[in-house]
Amino acid sequence: MNDSHDPSTRTDLVAVIRQLADILDAVDPADAHVSTPCTEFDLTALRSHVVGWLTAFADGLTDPGGSCSDPDAVTVAGSGAAQARSVADRLDAIDDAALAEQVLIGEQGLPTAMALSMMLWEYQMHGWDLAAAIGHPWSPDERGIEASLLFAPMMLGDGAGGADAMFGPPVAVADDARPLDRLLGLSGRDPAWSAASRSA
Repeated sequence: MNDSHDPSTRTDLVAVIRQLADILDAVDPADAHVSTPCTEFDLTALRSHVVGWLTAFADGLTDPGGSCSDPDAVTVAGSGAAQARSVADRLDAIDDAALAEQVLIGEQGLPTAMALSMMLWEYQMHGWDLAAAIGHPWSPDERGIEASLLFAPMMLGDGAGGADAMFGPPVAVADDARPLDRLLGLSGRDPAWSAASRSA
């Protein structure tokens, strides 16, 4: 049986993945190589990263042994939206007791609760990355954002490595900023970044 986790985390994750799929559907092929808030990824590369790791994580969570598949072996079909929705369906359908005890990423194992929380945070951020790149709104449920605001600092640590390497140094935002903007800043993103400024 997998470790105890808050069922709302999986619910929020499934909802975020479905929203992310809607953003993938909205991508104009002409924008395939525009820049994104993830400076190392243009839109095509970010889409491949998102779809590949969504598939890998879903395979790990639903495999009795917890083994993730190879994200680099995943080919994006069309916009990738159908693949994202398939992941959401798989995660929505599986019983809690059937989830893997831990997710194995290479040799590293993550407890199920941590893996789900990490995925929620990551795809809240990558959903915004994709939406911002094409000038679309991104409004995941605030309950999930608040959960990630509690989870992210535990992963970010002192900035010496770990999740910091994926998200970059924090960006200062106003103390009274909305929860999504506070999470964006904590995750190394400037909430003011927009499609209009992507070539600046």
